[in-house]
Amino acid sequence: MEESNNRAKNSFLIPFIKFTIPSILPLSSDFTQETRALTKRLIIQTKRRPATLIAGLFQPLLWLILFGALFQNAPIELFSISNSYRHFLTPGILVFTSFTGALNAGLPLMFDREFGFFNRLIVTPLVSRLSIVIASALFISSIALLQTFIILFIMMALEGSIGFNNFLLIAMILFLLTCALTMFSISASLVLPGHIELLALIFIINLPLLFASTALVPFSFMPMWLQIMASINPLSYAIETIRSIYFITDWTLATSVVQTIWGTCSLRKVISLLIALNLLLGVLVTSCVQSKIK
Repeated sequence: MEESNNRAKNSFLIPFIKFTIPSILPLSSDFTQETRALTKRLIIQTKRRPATLIAGLFQPLLWLILFGALFQNAPIELFSISNSYRHFLTPGILVFTSFTGALNAGLPLMFDREFGFFNRLIVTPLVSRLSIVIASALFISSIALLQTFIILFIMMALEGSIGFNNFLLIAMILFLLTCALTMFSISASLVLPGHIELLALIFIINLPLLFASTALVPFSFMPMWLQIMASINPLSYAIETIRSIYFITDWTLATSVVQTIWGTCSLRKVISLLIALNLLLGVLVTSCVQSKIK
């Protein structure tokens, strides 16, 4: 009788263990194969519909050209060490490109839900359902980073090289921010009822988060209430860090890169903040996946 109870308990725990262990240590070859196949599917979709990729590249370039031309005669020396407003604007455009691409990460998953393909994936004997999320995150992060790197290379050709170490650090900051926002978008796509609501959420938070950051102007040009919002906005920390690294050739983890109303943040603090944001949103998206497959 006791053995049967233990077997019953074990059989009850097996589904939980099968889901939990791969989600914590997704290193098996089967999990890698699943993630690769799901990522390849998203790549094929993009090849068939390249308009989204092209639009995501031209939008920030238009922002860079139009805003750079609009404020080219602005007294840039009053609030920046940049040579021009376009030089000052570039870090904001880089972060905005990653931000926009990551916010759209949940759309393919939302359309899969509406067309019934997501239900087919759930009933498929996958090693871990988390491969669905990781494939979407890897794909969108790669696309967003590709778009930002193209813009960065264009600016490096116009303004000059920034150094290999600075380039790697900027890439790491953009990668952490993109992964965090991608997980937020995927969580929203699993919680919201349809793509209309998801698009409405993207439209609502897209421009407000951009203007409530230091992408276009520094903290000193903002009223106090907007400074408070910008100091909470994680985009501001990424923008100011990239802007500082863009001009600092000899930096360390203790180098001050962000000056907010709360005080000065070093490079170590900014990286820790972005890692903590990724962990928090990773827990959120994992709980959303678990609740969706029950």
